[in-house]
Amino acid sequence: MARDTTENNPGRLKQIAQTYKMTRRVDSKVGLVLAAVGVVTFGVILAIGFVIGHPIYAGILGLLLALLAMAVVFGRRAEAAAFGQLEGQPGAAAAVLENVGRGWSVTPAVTMNRNQDVVHRAVGKAGIVLVGEGNPNRVKSLLAAEKKKMARVVYDVPVTDIIVGNGEGEVSLKKIRATLLKLPRVVPGPKVTEVNDRLRALGDLMSNMPVPKGPMPKGMRMPKGR
Repeated sequence: MARDTTENNPGRLKQIAQTYKMTRRVDSKVGLVLAAVGVVTFGVILAIGFVIGHPIYAGILGLLLALLAMAVVFGRRAEAAAFGQLEGQPGAAAAVLENVGRGWSVTPAVTMNRNQDVVHRAVGKAGIVLVGEGNPNRVKSLLAAEKKKMARVVYDVPVTDIIVGNGEGEVSLKKIRATLLKLPRVVPGPKVTEVNDRLRALGDLMSNMPVPKGPMPKGMRMPKGR
């Protein structure tokens, strides 16, 4: 067991280093912020230790709390940097949806137009969630058309539609996951499987053309029929 842990450590350290480099490209001040958080946390705990007469114990505790505080701050800034890189890319919402967690079946790009406005679908115990990204007016039309198409085979589960954006009534990219997880779970597991089977019968862009998962290249051309 100890050998496995030793072998895995280089991989974890390399992953942390890569995450830091990615974050620093977007957030140039991340190093200074982490250093400040660590120094301040350690300094405050150490000062308290001198006041109560236990500087050594306080120093050890301060070091541990400083590392914890730095890890928390780094995680948040790394997440913000990752969303910042995805923001504005066609298909970015699909990458977020595929990391929502267990219990959700995600189908990227169930419909799309030549302007690269796109709708993704997620199915879970909260029902069907359609997530559209692109021009809000065009996306509304895509969402309406997709709902009409789904109504032919699914009519007894709730359908929620989300438009990705920062305008009124829209949901920002970083809040998509939280929005899905807050939806009430009203559909039993067997019903979720049944709904997925029905929707697969409709087909989608992913099964009919080679659309890459996640953010889609901006130069990709759509069929003229759409």
